Amino acid sequence: MSLPKWPPNLSDDELAELKLQGATYALSHGFCYLPVVVNGQIPPSIPAAAIHAPFALFPTPFPRILFNHAKSLQQVYNVLYARVASDEEFLDGILSADTGVGRVDTFVGDLWRIWKELRTEGLIQPLQLGIFRSDYLLHDTPEGLGLKQVEFNTISASFGALSQGVDGLHKFLLSSSGYFQCSDIINKENLPSNDTLEQIVQGLVQAHKAYLSPDSPPHVALDPSTLNSNIRILFVVQPNERNVFDQRFLEYELLERHGIHVIRRTFDELETQAVLQESDGSRKLLVSNKTSSNPIEISVVYYRAGYTPTDFPSSKQFETRKKLERSRAIKCPSIALQLAGSKKVQAVLSKPGVVESFLLMDKWDRAARDTNPHSFCAKDVDNLRESWVDMWGLEEEGGIERAKERAMNLVLKPQREGGGNNVYKAAILPFLETLSDKEKEAWIAMELIRVPAGVQNWLVRSGSDSVKANIVSELGIFGWALFGSKLQDDQISMSLQEGSGGYLLRTKGEESDEGGVATGFSVLDSVILVD
Repeated sequence: MSLPKWPPNLSDDELAELKLQGATYALSHGFCYLPVVVNGQIPPSIPAAAIHAPFALFPTPFPRILFNHAKSLQQVYNVLYARVASDEEFLDGILSADTGVGRVDTFVGDLWRIWKELRTEGLIQPLQLGIFRSDYLLHDTPEGLGLKQVEFNTISASFGALSQGVDGLHKFLLSSSGYFQCSDIINKENLPSNDTLEQIVQGLVQAHKAYLSPDSPPHVALDPSTLNSNIRILFVVQPNERNVFDQRFLEYELLERHGIHVIRRTFDELETQAVLQESDGSRKLLVSNKTSSNPIEISVVYYRAGYTPTDFPSSKQFETRKKLERSRAIKCPSIALQLAGSKKVQAVLSKPGVVESFLLMDKWDRAARDTNPHSFCAKDVDNLRESWVDMWGLEEEGGIERAKERAMNLVLKPQREGGGNNVYKAAILPFLETLSDKEKEAWIAMELIRVPAGVQNWLVRSGSDSVKANIVSELGIFGWALFGSKLQDDQISMSLQEGSGGYLLRTKGEESDEGGVATGFSVLDSVILVD
């Protein structure tokens, strides 16, 4: 299995026409960011301009068999991380602020302390919602191309709407120009459908329905005419968010297709606007509304912020996070599920026997295997393990020595999301010298994935010349899970709904080690399937 020479050749006039058509399509269809604020200016409270999001001019080749394989893994990952987030003892052992990563990573430690305090008090909402994205790179070996996981995202898995937008952009360019018949590979049969927006919204809808009617069967649809519009989903967002359109499309889909209203607030706004209804013991989350004297009751708290320490510049934001976590609203994610997505947990799961304990042990699998859709076999576990690279904690015996020996083939990762946090190759040796023994516990070493060389594409950014570059493309598969559990007589009773579908492709120049689109390193892309 190999990738074709890419991109196909076009004349300068043909390239210019595709760029024009792509940029105007993007602006016409909300495939946009807010513009960068320059010279310390305060952005307007009501947006006055937008720029198109960066995109690849051609869809990028991706092996059909590996694309389908990535999709097939998602259900197993949905269930795995739902179970990991339900295992308090497991997470405490890894992330505790007393004995685990939380001792040295203050961000993890602060979140863990909140979670521990609330468990002691008693969590009032048994359900958790996860909207996930599992990210992969192609891995080039002498035996051919394979698929390796980069990370599993459990909080603020972004670009669901815009990934669907760039899929539409490439299909529009095919319909309008045929890509000037430059390649037989570019045809409708090789451009897979992308329903990410529908899948993410489905998870939010199911959580909203569970809050309104805890005993309602999952398959019963909501009747928009009977919904209480004063019970809404809360999006917790970052101030001056440039990627606002990606979030707004979720909001519009919830309202237009399902009759569910959304409100948006930052942590700082929620500090004063959010209260819990304590008088009747319900702990309903109520948020004040400038346009009405009646507060809004919140069914689901969906975090598009809170994944990085910069979202918590003071103790006030942590207190707000604790307030939200105490509430009856269903959290997406809960603190437990956010912590489950940490890099350290990813490394521990790769150790012998650990992932097996979550997928094959009887305590998670009380129903008969032939009737339980969330029962798995050894082959399922093997498929997961085949998608992992070698990884270990720096504090493990021999961990530093292994990292020094293999530095040019490694990346070091902390417990951080959002791009710009990793240490690569030649930078590893001097970085290791700066770490104390205690600080080593906060980092994992991960084998670098050997991406196939020689693939290029045109990268189009607003306000700058497009460039033809050697590229690396990262595939993300979306999924969701709504779950709750309780432990009784060493058996875990678990309710679980889950689904998967849709994908994200982020493409970057191979000279860039990071892959976060919002941080400016990547462009959005879609796949063209090849055999």
